[in-house]
Amino acid sequence: MSLYCGIACRRKSFWSYRLLSTYVTKSRYLFELKEDDDACKKAQQTGAFYLFHSLAPLLQKSEHQYQAPQHSLLELERLLAKFGQDTQRIEDSVLIGCSEQHEAWFALDLGLNSSSSINASLQKPEMETELKGSFMELRKALFQLNTKDASLLSTAQALLRWHDGHQFCSRSGQPTKKNMAGSKRVCPSNKIIYYPQIQVNLRELEAAGWFSHDEVATALRRNNPYTQQQNGTFWLPPKLAIAHQLIKEWVEKPNCSTLPA
Repeated sequence: MSLYCGIACRRKSFWSYRLLSTYVTKSRYLFELKEDDDACKKAQQTGAFYLFHSLAPLLQKSEHQYQAPQHSLLELERLLAKFGQDTQRIEDSVLIGCSEQHEAWFALDLGLNSSSSINASLQKPEMETELKGSFMELRKALFQLNTKDASLLSTAQALLRWHDGHQFCSRSGQPTKKNMAGSKRVCPSNKIIYYPQIQVNLRELEAAGWFSHDEVATALRRNNPYTQQQNGTFWLPPKLAIAHQLIKEWVEKPNCSTLPA
């Protein structure tokens, strides 16, 4: 039993180190893109873009799920040219992540106008027809997206909303300018730098209770674990919530004391 336990623990340790290494590498790459406008612009050439219209992401229906299509820089340039838009509009995009192979991911809203934009917003119906999809409210489609798309689109929407609401300096009243990655805005007149804020949820817990490992595992296996059951069983937070990931990690975490001999 001790040998089996040792092998299992070493195997888990190997994957933990690999995941940590990947996370660190991606974080360093994203930091570089946020600090270097030239590097970020170069990354756009081989990156992928998620499209929004007035903060609603472009989605395509696939069976019982929604998918968020990606577009290359060349496809985006062709799209803008077809609708009489300047490719300079691509500079309004924001960096939202990257793959393990360092393919950068960006989000661009075609329905919002920046303070420096010379282009009008694109019409939603025409865009949906051209892109073979629909611009939908994210909260309505969130639970029908895979984990990756749901996380990226949530990040993108929050960042795009922040930029839309911080186009002018609160002190000078002058237009602010975003960096290429969209990680900050700067007022050219007084050099004040604005960063997206993180809001902490200060709400209290209304109730608490003890649940066994089997009860939690059963809840995770339910077809829809995020809705209240009529028999009174508890419901779990959605997959995007940190609480859900902590619960899942606890349930799936191997326990050497319970491994078979």
